[in-house]
Amino acid sequence: MLYLEVLRNLGLFVVLPILITTIIWQKLLLKPTSRIVYSILTWIVLWVTWKLLGLSENVTVSSARFVIEGILLYGTMIVAFIALLDFIILLVLPQPTTQRSIPTRFASGVSSDIKVKLSNPAAFSINVKFHDGLPEEAVCALLPWAGIIPSRGFQEIAYPLEFNERGDTYIEPSYVQYSTKLAFWTRTVRTGEADETKVYPNYEPIVRYALLTMESRPEQMGIVTKNRVGMSKEFHQLRDYQLGDMLSQIDWKATSKHRSLISRDYQEQKDQNVILAIDCGRRMRAMEGDVPQFDHCLNAMLLLSYVALRQGDHVGILSFGGQEKWLPPVKGVQSMTTLLNHMYDYKTSNTPSDFSEATERLLTRQRRRSLVIVLTNVRGEDGSELIEPLRKLRQKHVVMVANLREKNVMDSYAKDIHNLDDALTLASSQIYLNERTKMMRQLESHGISTVDETAQKLPVALANRYLSARESV
Repeated sequence: MLYLEVLRNLGLFVVLPILITTIIWQKLLLKPTSRIVYSILTWIVLWVTWKLLGLSENVTVSSARFVIEGILLYGTMIVAFIALLDFIILLVLPQPTTQRSIPTRFASGVSSDIKVKLSNPAAFSINVKFHDGLPEEAVCALLPWAGIIPSRGFQEIAYPLEFNERGDTYIEPSYVQYSTKLAFWTRTVRTGEADETKVYPNYEPIVRYALLTMESRPEQMGIVTKNRVGMSKEFHQLRDYQLGDMLSQIDWKATSKHRSLISRDYQEQKDQNVILAIDCGRRMRAMEGDVPQFDHCLNAMLLLSYVALRQGDHVGILSFGGQEKWLPPVKGVQSMTTLLNHMYDYKTSNTPSDFSEATERLLTRQRRRSLVIVLTNVRGEDGSELIEPLRKLRQKHVVMVANLREKNVMDSYAKDIHNLDDALTLASSQIYLNERTKMMRQLESHGISTVDETAQKLPVALANRYLSARESV
């Protein structure tokens, strides 16, 4: 009989509450807190103790059994009443609301603050646990937030948010879990509006370069602006002769007219076209630290675009290798916004890159002679697929290949040898680098200039090579 009574009480006071709680959670999004769990466990312990004491006929034990029986009866009623009251209050309680303030754009890998206003329209304070509806690619270490919101009051919170992937992204409505001071039940609701934002490449190097150029000190970034006055073919103005001017600069007709030496002043050629062809194929999916090689190439493109636009050149963009887009050449530093809006959602694909198809597209779209810079990650086995298309492109344009060198390969090559595995790693790294070097020399033998640098050095190296190559266009 005791066994059957145990089963009956377990079903009545344990299994049934669990089933009811599950149904309530699915339908009303209410779930019990640890207070209800501890209350049930306490009831079970008291009930078992009460039954065990019932087996003894000792007077003292009988008194203790009477006390426990009273606790079971009246305590259960009181706790059940409070739990039911808390349950009803949460059902009729006005739900908290949220208002989110989010930047319209983010820079990849750079955190920005999100501000959220939590409002409580209820007549008494509530305990709140807040978590925003962030996508998987978002990084935030300060959520969830927990605190108390006063009656008919609000709480403003701010947390840093970082995205590691570029493109359009959405932040869903927020999750708010709240409870009363009784804290027997909690309710979870979704509140607020969904927000859309854009994640752009990190253009911090561009901003740094802009600040340095305003101070006329771009060399602090390693970018060497060469003074080639008199070597360019573009006439700028006439001016008085200065000591050190070459005889070829003197304008004899203006000199005879003014009866004083007049020199021609030249400036760097402008209005040239720079076409950046970015490889979006599977080779660019390799990681360089925590960032894909592709993102490093985008950062280099942004810096180079800014330098070229400041030089008065036009900049266009062609993507190939799974994502085929084209931006006709634009001019002026103000066009950086156009470039950013065009490039921010570039993604790599698992498809191999077709250099022949990319060459045909570029020759069709860009007929004016231009400086074409191909940003990719080529290897020794790519020679047959790469050289012939670039040779064809070289007949019409000036071609440069910016090849991103893997840092982990260079680290393996520089690593000290302690055992056989280290020696094999060094040998394979040497073979790999020799093949790449051979490939670069083959390209240069066909009149194609190359830049082969790691991700950290590529932006500045590419900008310097562009400044050197402008005279060839």
